[in-house]
This record gives sequence, C-alpha cells and structure tokens, in this order.
Amino acid sequence: MAGNTLSDQSQSEKQGGSIVPSSDPDPESISGTQHGDGESSPAEPEHEVYPEGGTQAWLAVAGSFLVYFASFGVVNSFGFFQTFYQQEYLKNYSPTAISFIGTLQITLMYLSGAVAGALFDLYGPKWLYLFAAIGGAGSMLATSFTQPNAIWQQFLAQSLLFGLTVAYGVQPALTVAGQYFHRKRALAMGIVASGSSFGGVCLPIMFSKLIPTIGFPWALRVGALIMVICYAIAIAVSSSKRPKRKMRSLRDLLDYKGFLDIRYSCLSAGAVISSLGIYVPFYYIEPFCVALDPNSTIRPYLLPLINAASLFGRIMYVAFPDSTHILQQTNFDSGGHAADRIGRLNFLYPMILLCGLLCVAMWLPATTPGVLAGFACLYGFASGVFISVMPAATGQIIPADKLGARLGAFGTVTSMAFLTGSPIAGALITSETRVGYHSLIIFAGCCLLGGGAIIFVARLLHDRNLKSKW
Repeated sequence: MAGNTLSDQSQSEKQGGSIVPSSDPDPESISGTQHGDGESSPAEPEHEVYPEGGTQAWLAVAGSFLVYFASFGVVNSFGFFQTFYQQEYLKNYSPTAISFIGTLQITLMYLSGAVAGALFDLYGPKWLYLFAAIGGAGSMLATSFTQPNAIWQQFLAQSLLFGLTVAYGVQPALTVAGQYFHRKRALAMGIVASGSSFGGVCLPIMFSKLIPTIGFPWALRVGALIMVICYAIAIAVSSSKRPKRKMRSLRDLLDYKGFLDIRYSCLSAGAVISSLGIYVPFYYIEPFCVALDPNSTIRPYLLPLINAASLFGRIMYVAFPDSTHILQQTNFDSGGHAADRIGRLNFLYPMILLCGLLCVAMWLPATTPGVLAGFACLYGFASGVFISVMPAATGQIIPADKLGARLGAFGTVTSMAFLTGSPIAGALITSETRVGYHSLIIFAGCCLLGGGAIIFVARLLHDRNLKSKW
C-alpha cells in the first residue's frame, strides 16, 4: 500500500541534503521551469554534492527501510485483518465498516504527513522515530486487548492511535536516506520504499501462522515487539546532516494555489479517482477467495503475493539508478530507471489503465484460486508503479520552492479517496458468493480506468506529442 508517500518524497526531493560541494546536478533541475501558475522552479544548487555512499549513508538507508517495514508494512497487511475480522473477530459488522479501520489508518497518515515534515525540519528524525515507535507498538498492544464484535475499540486502537503517530516516523524516513545521495537517490529511496512491500509480505504470513497457535492477542504482541526492535535499530543508526530550519508560515505545510494550474488539477482529479479503486484488491482479494473456495490453501498467500509483486513494480521505477554515465552516451538524458527513460507520466497512465483492465478482464471472471494468484502477481506489479511514480510525476509540474507544500495539498486531497474507496466498494457486496463481489470488482476497475484516462488527459495538456518524454 503504501503507499503511500507523498509528503516524505517531497521532503527528500526538496531538502535532500547539504553535505559536500556538487559537480553532478540532476539534469532535470539545472534550469528553472515555467509552470502554469506563472511561477518558476529554482534550480538545485550547482555546487552541492552528496557522499553517494559510505557507512553512515547506508546505515541511514537500512534504518529507514526498517521504519517502512514496521509502518507501511503493517498498513499493507490490513487485507489479512479484513478477512480475519470479516470471518471471525468482527463478523457482526459489514465489510464496509471493517474496511474503514484500514482506510482511516492511511488517511490519518497522509493528513499528518505535512506536520511531520515540518517537525522533522525542527527536531530531526530521532525524537519523531521514538514517538512513532511508542504510538505504533502501543496501537498493536491496545488492539490485542480489544474485545470481539466491539468495532469501536478497533477504530480507537488500530486506526486512530496508529495513523496519528506512525506518520511521524514514515514521513522523515525518505529524507533521512535521501540526504546522502544524488545520483544514487533513486536506488536509496527504492530500497527504503521496498520495506513496505517486505512488511506486506512477511507480516500477513506471520499473523496467519501465529493466530491459530498462540491466539490473536499474543500474535499482535509479537507484532508490537517487532515494531519496537525495528524502530530501536532505526534510532540507533539514523542521523540528519541537514541544518534545522523554522517553519515560516502554514503555507510551508499546504499550498492549494497549485490547483490554478490546469495540469496539476487534472492530475489530482485522476489521482483521486484512481485512488478510489487502487486498494480494493488489497482489501478484498482474500474474502473473495473465501467466497470462491472456503478451503483454499492459496488464500493466506494472496495478499503477500500482491505486496511481493508490487516490489518489482517499484524496482521498475528505480532499476539501474547508477547508469547515468552510460545514458549520457544514449538518447536518454537523465536517470537510469524506466520511468525516467520514457517519462514519468508516459509510464504512469498505462500502468493505471492496466490495473483497471486486470480487474475487469481477470479478477471479474475468475473462478479458481489459481487465477486469483495470477491476478495478484500482475496487479501487484502494476499498482507498485502507481504508488512509486505518482509523487514524482506530480512533482514535475510544481515549482521546486513549493514542492513540499503542494505535494502536501495533493496528499490531503487524495487521502479522502483512500478513506472512502474501499468502504464504498465493500458496500457493493451483495452476498458472500462469487457473483456477490461482481459490483465491487467493476467499481474498482472503472475507477482505475477512469483515473488512468484523466491522467492521460493531463499528459496531453502538457504536450500532445506522445513520443516526447514527460
């Protein structure tokens, strides 16, 4: 899921570090770019470079990876809880009500992201990591003491406490890693972001094995212990070299003036509509498998398959990040990853359209768990591209000095879609049968196809020549 990371990526791009003099600035940021609202993007300083490695740099990457594993990894695991609650723990409640537990987590993390970024500028990462560790582990411990069929307890412990605190760990994590890298920044951030996919693979399998043996409460307590260990290591190995700065005004957090740019508005609309459907398979593929075959042995592995495949989708975005010297001898002018080779929006909208097509052409007619496993792999790959590339694609049309604030505004808008998309889909379930899920699947597919089409329009608004890199 993960999603997941508009504000943190904005911080890393905006303030990616100030360590040593530079001789290799990013080609995309050397010259200012005039945008639709009449503002110019200042270039990155030409005389700053980054260590591009070293013990401290890679320790920071490892610490940020663990933060993502213990935070977005938990968020990406909610599909397991959706099935467990729906079938056993909260079976008196509708799938819609249960899915709100997970979507509220994501929404609160997005809404808290801008504040977390500002506090990181003031205090650095360690105090924020400590706060996130206490809140995240406390959330799991509190959830372990909840009672069956008392959903308000899940909302307090699993949604509110987790979402409002863990954001203060995940938002600074990319900045901590990114401050040491320029040419290798895509690689470093890809490693960090992959922590969420690894968490989404490991944690659902762990919970599915532990709950039958030691019970739901103790399984969550094991999860809380893992969170504490991950954050403790991150606190020990992470540091920030950037000078701390003070927030000048609330516009440093959110700036909605970007919606005056038609490209930004169109891209935001496409992102919102796509986000209504993007997480529906994450939440409902396992309950659908139960409806298809209650005794399927594949079911516990469907969500881990989606998360594992999403890792490869992210790798497509950050593959071969250090090949700049090779690309300078080719027709490509920057970056070594696939999205930079063909253009970020050129890469993004086909993947969103592919997500929608997979829903209606593969998930909808599926009659066996084996087909669901194939769908999980393909959908995970395509959705991983959406999660990784969307913030970078949006950042292309934002002045550099307003990047954090406008990505923060973008995040607050899309967070409303994350909050409501899966619950709306759950309300469309008519019965716990294969046919009963058809309306849910069609809803997800239409949202993704519609959102991808609108993002294609945003691409045309920039340049009608589809062969140009954008």
